[in-house]
Amino acid sequence: MISRMHVAVNCTNLEKSLKFYKSFFGKEPTKVKENYAKFELDEPALHFSLNVRPFNEKGVLNHLGFQVNRTEDVIKMGERLREDGLILIDEMNTTCCYAVQDKVWVYDPDGNAWEIFYTKEDSEFESVGEARDLSLCCAPSSPQPINFISFDKK
Repeated sequence: MISRMHVAVNCTNLEKSLKFYKSFFGKEPTKVKENYAKFELDEPALHFSLNVRPFNEKGVLNHLGFQVNRTEDVIKMGERLREDGLILIDEMNTTCCYAVQDKVWVYDPDGNAWEIFYTKEDSEFESVGEARDLSLCCAPSSPQPINFISFDKK
């Protein structure tokens, strides 16, 4: 069901970051735009993206997630997360990071954004629709206040 781990980081200079990560991964990126780049690695199975964004209180981490093989996998994982009582934001047929995607989002207790997504096709646009807080690539704003279920076993 999950094909790759996804890690998105912020960078201030895409050209310098691309030079570093091309050498670090030993691979060319699969997509490069003026403010975005993506590497899709098989070993390890990683979908790594660079987003030109200012750093915030969380530093370089933008968001985390899992890339899946089809929309049905997004829906199935979303249903499980919803049943477990986690806050869930659905974004089906959305455009972000220069791709049309089906995705769901959750936030962990520290506010880290996690997405489960399937990429349907490439897009020439970074995002469409409502203006978003671009400090997170395309993650919707975290709902306030966040109430999380407790996983402590007492």
